[in-house]
Amino acid sequence: MREILHIQGGQCGNQIGAKFWEVVCAEHGIDATGHYGGDNELQLERVNVYYNEASCGRFVPRAVLMDLEPGTMDSVRSGSYGQIFRPDNFVFGQSGAGNNWAKGHYTEGAELIDSVLDVVRKEAENCDCLQGFQVCHSLGGGTGSGMGTLLISKIREEYPDRMMLTFSVFPSPKVSDTVVEPYNATLSVHQLVENADECMMASTFIGNSTSIQEMFRRVSEQFTAMFRRKAFLHWYTGEGMDEMEFTEAESNMNDLVSEYQQYQDATADDEVEYEDEEEGDYQEA
Repeated sequence: MREILHIQGGQCGNQIGAKFWEVVCAEHGIDATGHYGGDNELQLERVNVYYNEASCGRFVPRAVLMDLEPGTMDSVRSGSYGQIFRPDNFVFGQSGAGNNWAKGHYTEGAELIDSVLDVVRKEAENCDCLQGFQVCHSLGGGTGSGMGTLLISKIREEYPDRMMLTFSVFPSPKVSDTVVEPYNATLSVHQLVENADECMMASTFIGNSTSIQEMFRRVSEQFTAMFRRKAFLHWYTGEGMDEMEFTEAESNMNDLVSEYQQYQDATADDEVEYEDEEEGDYQEA
C-alpha cells in the first residue's frame, strides 16, 4: 500500500489539519472513536493510505502533530475528533515561537526537532511502502514557517527519494496577525523552493496558474520596504541569523516572480499569434 504520512505544525497547521481529518474520516465512514461505521464497503478501499489499523478494528490516523506551545494541541485533543489520534504523536514545547521565524528554525524549534523526527521515523518504519509526506502549515507565523521548513529540510535529508508535498498558507494583509509576516513568508518560500516537491495551490488558480506571482510580488514588496529600513531585524539577528540570509531569500523570491512572469509572457504571445492566424484564415475565406 502506498502510504502517506501527514504532518501538521503551528496553530494554523493544526487547525487546518484537524478539519482535514474530520473530512477524511467522513469520507471513509470512520467515527470519532476510530471505528468504521459506514454503509458501503467501498469506503474502506485504500483506507491504509492515511490510517494504521490497530487492534479491535480501530483506525488511527498516520499523523504527527507538532507545536512550540501546548494551547493548540489541547484544543485539537478536546475537539470532536481529538481522541482518534495516537497520544505519542503529539509533540509540543512550552515556550512558543512568538511569530519569529528564527526562533522556530534555529533556537526553540531546533531543540524540539529531534523529538518530532523520532515520531516521524517510527511512523515511516510502520509503512509497507511510504509514498511521501504532506505538511500542513502557515508561512506567516513562527512555528509553522520556521520549524515547519526545518522539519522539511531534515526529512528531505533522511528520505531523499520520497515525495514532499506542502499545504502552505500564505499571509494576507486583510487578516494580518503580525507586522513581520513578510519576513517569515519570504524566508519560508526560500526554503520550500529548495526542499519541497510541490506546494498546493487553491483550485481558483486553474484559470490562470501564473497569477500566483502577484501574491509573491506583494509579499516581496512588503519585505523590501521593511528590510531596506532594517525594521524589526534585531528580533532575527538576536536569534543568530545573518543579514545575508535575508538578502538571499529576497533574491530567491524575485527569481520566482520572474520565472512565473516568463511563462505568463509566453502564454500571452501564443494567444496573440493564434488570434493573428485566425484573422488570416477569415480573410482567405
